[in-house]
Amino acid sequence: MLMKGVTLRGLEVFEALAKTGSVAQTAALTGLSQPAVSQQLRNLESALGAELVNHGRRPMVLTPAGRNFLARTEAVLTELRLAQSELSVVDLNHLSTLSIGLIDDFDNDLTPRLATTLAESLVNCRFKMITASSHDILDALDARELHIAVAATSGALREGITEYPLVQDPFMLVAPRGMLRKPEAEQDILNALPFLRYEGSQLISQQIEAHLARQKLLFEERFEIGSHLSLMALVARRIGWAITTPLGYMRAARFHDEIEAFPLPFGAFSRRISLFSSADWADRVPRDVGQTMRRLVQGHMIDPAVQRLPWLAGDLKVLEDQSPG
Repeated sequence: MLMKGVTLRGLEVFEALAKTGSVAQTAALTGLSQPAVSQQLRNLESALGAELVNHGRRPMVLTPAGRNFLARTEAVLTELRLAQSELSVVDLNHLSTLSIGLIDDFDNDLTPRLATTLAESLVNCRFKMITASSHDILDALDARELHIAVAATSGALREGITEYPLVQDPFMLVAPRGMLRKPEAEQDILNALPFLRYEGSQLISQQIEAHLARQKLLFEERFEIGSHLSLMALVARRIGWAITTPLGYMRAARFHDEIEAFPLPFGAFSRRISLFSSADWADRVPRDVGQTMRRLVQGHMIDPAVQRLPWLAGDLKVLEDQSPG
């Protein structure tokens, strides 16, 4: 039994506050009001009989007791989130086949976890999972070669396809470490170094180019790169700068010491990652898989990204399923 006054919500608020150092950002991250965040923290500190943060500092920093308690809190919440993910896919034994396509943004960590979770629930099922580009995955779904697709969406309606929103993934600027201080005031530096683009046939490239056109921005066309990792490697080697998203950035952890990420200095915009399925598949499988995806993305991608880049709080987020049923 938890000590009186120690609640799951209080632990989640403390974890978020430890990452952001800001009551406002914690409120955005947890969906609570700022007074509610402060009250949750006060209740937790009162229950433990110890100050967890230095309330006089801005941004807030953890006390020694807070640092010790954070390690325990993160371990507990991680286990709870994993347990929730494993329990969220229910009653899949009735399926004889299931095929899923996912974009490679999730290839490092989330796709293997999802495959393991599903495989344990699909005892008598023939199961296939592939990774590819958004265009290729959605084309395969249209051709009925896949039952479920997880991909970035262009926003266009697709006949006979149901969409379940999963993640809002904001675009951001990445540059070689130390090259920029305030990108919004350093357009000359951005013009002087090559802009490293995604390969032109990819949906993410088309979304970025459309946004630059709306902003009436032109950059020399020299490099087109086909993968997140290759793009981040070139930035790390100081070849140029790029526009990517947190999901792409987090895949390139090996380069984080050599690159810096900033809010996009010319007009904020985001892409949406969604789960798609055939509209005639009238059961709960797509919704259950979507809920599992949201929990995995939150625990294994969004939380680590916000911990590293606190300014992402509230912009990089899970999108709840609003469809009926």
